[in-house]
Amino acid sequence: MTAPTYAFTAEIPQPLTQAVETLRTLLAAEQMGIVSEVDMQATLKAKLGLESHPQRLLGLCSPRIAHALVSAEPDIAALLPCGGSAAEAVPGRTRIVLQDPRVILQASASTQPAVCDALEQARAAVQRVVARLAELDR
Repeated sequence: MTAPTYAFTAEIPQPLTQAVETLRTLLAAEQMGIVSEVDMQATLKAKLGLESHPQRLLGLCSPRIAHALVSAEPDIAALLPCGGSAAEAVPGRTRIVLQDPRVILQASASTQPAVCDALEQARAAVQRVVARLAELDR
């Protein structure tokens, strides 16, 4: 599966629950975290009666970066947090997809240096996390 242009991806040899915990640890090392989590498998079953593989929708954020963004441009809060997902379509292997923070820059069309700088910092952190995840599959 090819990577989308709006996100960074990694597939790791861990079941979903373990993969999400690994992601939490790597995000914490970058002063980021998972601030929201939706169990898609349970939601699809409860709301639509559909069976699906284990998958989670994730909201990722760095308090420092979020503060910098909202301080520079308060309405940018509508675009936060960055999105992500983790899905175990194949038992024991989880695909993690993390939004490229530049999506927020494009959507906001902001030209403020503080916004651009904060989002580039977030992008670099997300790229480091994905690189560390990719190392787990070697």
